[in-house]
Amino acid sequence: MQEARIFHHALKVDEELCYGCTRCMSVCPTTAIRIRRGKAVVDPARCIDCGNCMEACPVDAIVVEQDDFQKIFRYAYRVAVVPSVMIGQFKEEISESRVINAIHELGFTHVYEAEFGTDILHRISGAYPIYAAKGPIISSFCPAIVQLVQVRFPSLVSHLNLIKPPLDISAHFAQRELIKQGARQEEIGIFYVTPCAAKIAAIKSPAEEESGLFNGVINMNFLFNLVRKTLVRQKKTASIPKPDRSRISPAAVTWSLTNGEAPHMKGRSLSVDGIHNVIEFLEKLESGEITGIDFLELRSCDEGCAGGILGSGNRFLTAERLRHRADSMKALDPQVLKRVDAQEDYLSRHIKLAQIRPRSIVKLDDDFQQAMRKMERIQELLGSLPRVDCGVCGSPSCEALAQDIVQGRGELNQCIFYQRSQEVLDPLRSKRNLEHMRRIWGSGKFSI
Repeated sequence: MQEARIFHHALKVDEELCYGCTRCMSVCPTTAIRIRRGKAVVDPARCIDCGNCMEACPVDAIVVEQDDFQKIFRYAYRVAVVPSVMIGQFKEEISESRVINAIHELGFTHVYEAEFGTDILHRISGAYPIYAAKGPIISSFCPAIVQLVQVRFPSLVSHLNLIKPPLDISAHFAQRELIKQGARQEEIGIFYVTPCAAKIAAIKSPAEEESGLFNGVINMNFLFNLVRKTLVRQKKTASIPKPDRSRISPAAVTWSLTNGEAPHMKGRSLSVDGIHNVIEFLEKLESGEITGIDFLELRSCDEGCAGGILGSGNRFLTAERLRHRADSMKALDPQVLKRVDAQEDYLSRHIKLAQIRPRSIVKLDDDFQQAMRKMERIQELLGSLPRVDCGVCGSPSCEALAQDIVQGRGELNQCIFYQRSQEVLDPLRSKRNLEHMRRIWGSGKFSI
């Protein structure tokens, strides 16, 4: 049997802050969260790093990891791959040149916008390449969506477009350029500035057969605040002119927004944003209710990457600024295109993703007969459960509790309705049931 891969997850629970309010559990789209001893516990097999739990937490007990910023100074050549939404966080009177200059001042020697990778793909392929076994093609741009398909819709994995995301293409380009200029690979540190947790997970756990290009990941909110302080500190705020030529195209600037990718695809293309909207759509697609679509642009966050959980500003204003920026941009610098052409052969060999495999959370057992018996047992248990999905059992729904029980991770006595029905038959069970509740919610909630 093939050994299961260990997936890195960027979202962590700070147990000192968590008090088990269940808000994270109720919004998780893959039922990855349980409450145990009064604390949220995340199942790594189910988590897709979408960040819904982090947004819902009222006490900031869900945190996202990042690398120490000082790590960049281990390298002679320090490359920042920055998403366009980072620039869109700033007011429109602050040009991209000023933002990039400030990033340089913080210690980076080279700065690339992540979406430059889309310009590279168009240049070397003539169109956005498609490498998928079946249609409709599902974009692989959003790593939370890739994980969602893997864990909740494994039958749709073959629809994922096996094309590297723009940030990877930009990193390949940057690394190759520096090596051609005489830099040694070990001297080059490439860091991605991320607007979301899912991209951290994707970078830390690259696809099968892939070796990671990035040496670290930086929280976009963290860098935004550093850049803002740098801009305030600069005495001559108007000293950096806006460039006559753009380093990326207008289409690239808006690529990460909702409906930024779909218009550039052939055939009937559709954009869907928001993880719960995506789930509803994929359920209909999987069941055959939706047909006739050639390409699906799916984004976990509202307004695409402008709505990433590590953004500092309003997602709608960020999207508006990026669209204004795209409308006002001049032609892509021909010198940039020449640099891309010089790397065409190399880049063409490095644009395709390795195979993406399912990691289904639905599978109950590797043995088919045993899985069928577990499925029957789940149905039996659901007959004993109230199906009110109250969450008092520490699981997000009655069905989730039934699945936990058959997998040996839960007990029927966790259900408060079942407890009360048993106490009617045997009043002495109340003390035992209280112990069950303490194991779920901790002793503190029963000290009143």
